[in-house]
Amino acid sequence: MYRSVFFMNNYLFEKVDNSKLVFFRIFFGLLMMVECWGAIVTGWVKETFVDPQFTFNFIGFDWTQVFVGETMYYLYGFMGFMGLLIMLGAFYRAAIISFFLCWSLTYFMQKSHYNNHYYLIMLVSFLLMFMPANRYLSLDEKIFSGLKSTVTEKWNYLLFKVLIACVYIFAAIAKISPGWLGNHFLPLRLNYSAQWFENQFGANIFSDFLRNPELAGFLSYSGIIFDFLIVPLLLFKPTRRIAFILGIMFHLFNSITLHIGIFPYFALAMCIFFFDSRTINKIFFPFKQSTNLNERHTSLRYQQMVKLLVAGFICIQLYLPIRHWLIPGDVLWTEEGHRMAWRMMLRTKAGNGSFVVEYPDHSTTRINLHQYLTRNQLHSCKAKPDMIWQFAQILKRKMKEERNLDVKVFYKNGVLKINDGPWYPYIDPETDLAHTKWSYFGHQEWILPEPDDYYAKK
Repeated sequence: MYRSVFFMNNYLFEKVDNSKLVFFRIFFGLLMMVECWGAIVTGWVKETFVDPQFTFNFIGFDWTQVFVGETMYYLYGFMGFMGLLIMLGAFYRAAIISFFLCWSLTYFMQKSHYNNHYYLIMLVSFLLMFMPANRYLSLDEKIFSGLKSTVTEKWNYLLFKVLIACVYIFAAIAKISPGWLGNHFLPLRLNYSAQWFENQFGANIFSDFLRNPELAGFLSYSGIIFDFLIVPLLLFKPTRRIAFILGIMFHLFNSITLHIGIFPYFALAMCIFFFDSRTINKIFFPFKQSTNLNERHTSLRYQQMVKLLVAGFICIQLYLPIRHWLIPGDVLWTEEGHRMAWRMMLRTKAGNGSFVVEYPDHSTTRINLHQYLTRNQLHSCKAKPDMIWQFAQILKRKMKEERNLDVKVFYKNGVLKINDGPWYPYIDPETDLAHTKWSYFGHQEWILPEPDDYYAKK
């Protein structure tokens, strides 16, 4: 027992060169500045937070609705400025904490445009709050005397390695499903990309290439192999450079063909934590002086806090991707446990149905969703059970506020199809969703059981 504790202390708090952490801080700040200000310029903020009457927030975060509207322009502008400060290492601790809080707010505010890299950014900014990424090549080390340092502790790099390993390995595990292995999803997704290229550039060889059925089959299995092997190959020094080259090819292809935002570049940047510091210094910091690894030791209280952070973070990252196995039903059908689990690029879903309000006098009204929802919200709401439930709650509140009526809300003729499969009944039409409580950690009984063959094509 004593030896294991000693080994942990010796490993976690070993002094190492901080070049990788410094480089990543600069890259992260730059990417966040571009991401946040770009979201304003491209109209993404307007489409997601300004135009809608409300957003589908994470359940339990209804209070975030007070920010919906033009306030979000200022929030994203502020986050972009925080990204600039992070990149420069200026007032770093205040900047990274502010960015984490604001980004977390925007993450929990909406689900219609859910993307895994939004979650990854939240996790990375959380970790950076606890790390001394501003002690070299920063404005802070110029302003504050005694701050400059060329070392950090090994636990900094360990947490990033664990995080990127979780991203890839759980993504690979999620792909071991009939829908992916049966090649039902990728042909559809590549066809969407081919259509986009044709709309932008006219008929071309590349769009024909993307529609090749053999390409989809190859990518289905090579994607699983890549996700499973990339981290072990990065950990093993003889294969590290080959793995990084394969990573560049893999992520650039995904970026060009699948249009998945900044995730490919973010994932590539995190690979830096697997490389030797001497290699990083040679490429990016050739002017850096030799590192003094004999800086003072940290206090026992500090070490205990770090151990708690490391253990807690790792446990949460292992639990969230597997929590759906503790909930009855197939997560691909129910969506319960889908988010924050690295279940990336697995399926397309389409839903249909009608919200019916029943008044106290038993008369009914079929709701025109176009009066309430944007086009993107409409697509998501009909295919995601949590959004169906949330919209029923919204209708209930509106009827109470505007007409002082306690109404029932039903989702009638609710059907769902996954990939190019047939339509199947999805939601119990007899359940009053307005007066049904949401089970945060369990299964929603009003979601009908998945059919045995819903993976099958028509």
